Amino acid sequence: MKFFSSIIDKVRSTIRYKLLVLVLFPILLIMPIALALAIIWGTNFTYEQLYIKVNTDLSVSHDIFLRIRNEYKNELELLGESFVFRTALETENKTRINALIEKLRIKSNFSYLVLLDKAGQFRIADQTRDARSSSALLNAFGGRESVGIEIFNASDLTNVSAELLSQVEINLIETPRARPSTRTLENRGMMIRALYPLKNTQGEVIAVLDSGVLLNDNFQFVDTIRDLVYGPGSLAEGSIGTVTVFLDDVRINTNVPLGIGDRALGTRVSDEVRTQVLDLGNIWIARAFVVNDWYISSYEPIVDVDGKRVGMLYAGYLEYPYRFALWQALTVLILLFLGLMWLSAAVSIRGAKSIFKPLESMSGVVHATSLGKVAVRIGSIESRDELGELARGFDNMLNLLQQRSDEIQQWGDQLEHKVDERTAELLQKNEDLQRTIIALRQTRQQLVVAEKLAALGELTAGVAHEINNPTQVMLGNLDVLVAQMGDAIDPVRDEVDLVIKQVYRIQGIVNSLLQYARPDEYAGYLSDVDVNTAIEETLQLIHHLHISSEFDIQLRLEATVAIQINPQELQQVLVNLLANAVHALPATGGHITVRSKDWANKGVCISVRDNGHGIDAKELGRVFNPFYSTKGQGEGTGLGLSVSYGLIRRYGGTITVKSTPFTTTEFFIWLLKEPEWIEDEETIIEQLHAIEHEESENVA
Repeated sequence: MKFFSSIIDKVRSTIRYKLLVLVLFPILLIMPIALALAIIWGTNFTYEQLYIKVNTDLSVSHDIFLRIRNEYKNELELLGESFVFRTALETENKTRINALIEKLRIKSNFSYLVLLDKAGQFRIADQTRDARSSSALLNAFGGRESVGIEIFNASDLTNVSAELLSQVEINLIETPRARPSTRTLENRGMMIRALYPLKNTQGEVIAVLDSGVLLNDNFQFVDTIRDLVYGPGSLAEGSIGTVTVFLDDVRINTNVPLGIGDRALGTRVSDEVRTQVLDLGNIWIARAFVVNDWYISSYEPIVDVDGKRVGMLYAGYLEYPYRFALWQALTVLILLFLGLMWLSAAVSIRGAKSIFKPLESMSGVVHATSLGKVAVRIGSIESRDELGELARGFDNMLNLLQQRSDEIQQWGDQLEHKVDERTAELLQKNEDLQRTIIALRQTRQQLVVAEKLAALGELTAGVAHEINNPTQVMLGNLDVLVAQMGDAIDPVRDEVDLVIKQVYRIQGIVNSLLQYARPDEYAGYLSDVDVNTAIEETLQLIHHLHISSEFDIQLRLEATVAIQINPQELQQVLVNLLANAVHALPATGGHITVRSKDWANKGVCISVRDNGHGIDAKELGRVFNPFYSTKGQGEGTGLGLSVSYGLIRRYGGTITVKSTPFTTTEFFIWLLKEPEWIEDEETIIEQLHAIEHEESENVA
């Protein structure tokens, strides 16, 4: 990995290697691909030709097999229709019949040849024996001659000849790739059975010639087919052609060698071939593992007279000589390609050196210049091409750049000195301005608060002195008046009650002003408050507002933190905000959402949102001022929000608001877990507004 990584780094950083990659890329990529394609094509083409040949070999073997079978049937026909045999049959000359049958059996290499009477028994024999019954035999007695494959079991063979049973018995040999089996002996025989009916002059079948040629251990049969299919010069030197007859999957007749001078009788075919040929009835044309080596093989099923697959016919030849010749050719091809690649690469590298030298010289000058060696130059270049001209022009450019660099350095030194002076002045003025802005901001905030409190304190003191005493006198005199007049005051009782009510209202306004101006004097006791419970209890206090207005309230109580505050004062603030929200709702379709949520690790945020007429952006900054109200004349004092603001600020929190005219208004109450004094009010307000923005987006 380190070796390849270093090569990649050189290619990225050196023009020599980049040019070499560009020059050698077609050679190193296209030629190997062409070589790989040639190898693949050559291999595929070679094996396609081998498969075509073995397929032809199988077809020839099949035709020879059929021809041999038909020749056996023709031999029976010649005997059965001969004058000598017919004469002996009509005269029932058993000696002559036996002589003719035995002569034909020996001449044509029949394993057995008998004459059957109408009952299917051996007509001329030492003892009465029944012939093997089959559909072909029934057809023969029906007048149809036939020749085909039949499987004789041990009793069938013994009935014909005891010698045949000993000829077919083969011990099965454990064979690689064969299907697992518990069988150890094969004692069945595969017989080419030819049947020829003998008819009288009236066309009636009077007897049947029954003959059979046992294929088990019949080497002459497979050797004859092999010699016809794989004659001299038909195979590559070192390859051998083989033909095999299988009974089921066992080789009962073959010239496939198991060893020197030994045939592979009793071995079994591979499982994949058995599956395709015997189980599925397909023809196999491919490589196959035969006994102990790979052969170019072809197999076809052998079908008996009843159409059942009982064995296989095989033709094939040894693959190794062809494989060896193929790899010899491919090796020569690979060596030829490698030689051409080496020659092309050598010529390309040698031809590219004229390009490398000027470029490397320029690269060396650039590298030395970057290290501060300004006097380094390329020098004399022999090349007269474009790169040589570029190298000489590069030296001239460096000389010109050095001259300009010296001039710029002088100007830069002067400019840097002036910039340092101006920068120091600007920094000093900026610091002074920043301190002034901070001082002005703090002073303005303090002045605004001081002016409001001073004005309200002065107003409150005057109201308390000038109004409270007269109102008490008025209330006392009204009580005396009511008591003195008794029932006589009934005609004006409503007016008197109205006067008393207004006097109490005056006292309430004065008390609100006093709470706003001097909140510390009215502070109540503190306790841990669950804001969710406080909100639910507050809703009961505004239940009467449903009488005059139709609206619904949705609660989203998600707060989990308890806060320290006076519960009555918190309820006063909530009642005030909810009452303002109800008054702002439209006549129909009013909707209020009250939500509580944990405020980071600081406390709790409570929001009251309505879909009322909203507040204009210009008026938002005045909603917490004393005596400011958006209600109609006579509907409010304008002290509710300012008193609520003062109550919350008393415990270190604050109240913020955002509104969209004619759409929605939402007030946020920010409460700390524990009351604390806020010295840097501007900082906490900025933090509260940032959280307010995040919370309002979540609500939306």
